[in-house]
Amino acid sequence: MSEKLPQQPENEEVDLGQLFNAIGNLFERLFSFIGGIFKGVFSALIYIIKPLVDNIKIVAIAVVITSILGFVVQKNKKPTYYSNMVVRTNFGSKYQLASNINYFNTLIGSNNLKELSYIFEIDTLTADELVSFSLEAGPETQNDLFVEYDEYVQSIDTSLVDELSYKEYVGNRNLLSGNLFSIKARSRKNDIFPLLYPGFKKTLENDFSKHKKHVRDTMVSIERTSYEIELTRLDSIQKTYLQVLKNNSETRDLSFGYTSNIPLKEEMSVTKEYDLFIKEQEILRSLKLINQSVAEENTYFDVLSTFDRLGNEDKSIGHRYFILFPILTLLLFIITFLVLKAFNFIKNYE
Repeated sequence: MSEKLPQQPENEEVDLGQLFNAIGNLFERLFSFIGGIFKGVFSALIYIIKPLVDNIKIVAIAVVITSILGFVVQKNKKPTYYSNMVVRTNFGSKYQLASNINYFNTLIGSNNLKELSYIFEIDTLTADELVSFSLEAGPETQNDLFVEYDEYVQSIDTSLVDELSYKEYVGNRNLLSGNLFSIKARSRKNDIFPLLYPGFKKTLENDFSKHKKHVRDTMVSIERTSYEIELTRLDSIQKTYLQVLKNNSETRDLSFGYTSNIPLKEEMSVTKEYDLFIKEQEILRSLKLINQSVAEENTYFDVLSTFDRLGNEDKSIGHRYFILFPILTLLLFIITFLVLKAFNFIKNYE
């Protein structure tokens, strides 16, 4: 037994050496794999750029010509102007808004000036200057998202709260998840934008949103009436309580009380005047919250920022033709080269 003990350290050193060698080989393969990826990407970029370098004279002439052509087109083309209106939608009016934005663009694309002039209450000449509409999520802060997530958590089953974290909730949001939107209108006429408001007002005051508002108002009316009846009963109990105290000044233990509906019974638990006061304050607070909620959300939409009286000129790259044309020329040249290479490869393939 004692003769075998000295061989144990040698076996451990061999095992550790093999382990380090395996780890070293693993890292070597990993670095080789990553290096191969970078080498492949670099080779692909060189392969794409190579035809541009090989034909640099032709490419340079084409870029100069298309730049001049783009400059001429931009000078002769009427500029495009844009303006934004930021709105907060209520009662589900956002769905009709998103649908009508697509409808407006369809009318513009089909040059249906009569329908556009009817919707926006403008003449056909002014309607002909419209270019497009777009809808984007409004400028929301981190606090707005936290409030929205808190409202979402309170509206669902508590057992589902742990299934969706805040990050997942924000990541899964789409355009219609919120109620704050930015409407961008584009036109070839820079003073048309204030005239578009009536059309969007009709869009946001649709039948669905009117129905939802009517349902909300009905429920609020029922709830408010219930609280008012409860306050009346509470007031009656308070008067009765004071009358009993007056008539039975020698008796301190009074046997009456109230429940959620505050009925007066013959056999009641002992209720003090302070408890009645607390109950009254709770009802008044509930009424205040209802009235505040109705006051804050009593319109189909709120305009946070209306269209500017004069629009801003659109200077994005899509409207800078002296830059756009050369870029498209280079892309066309590269695509043509790749197509010819693929065609020759297929033709000579055996």
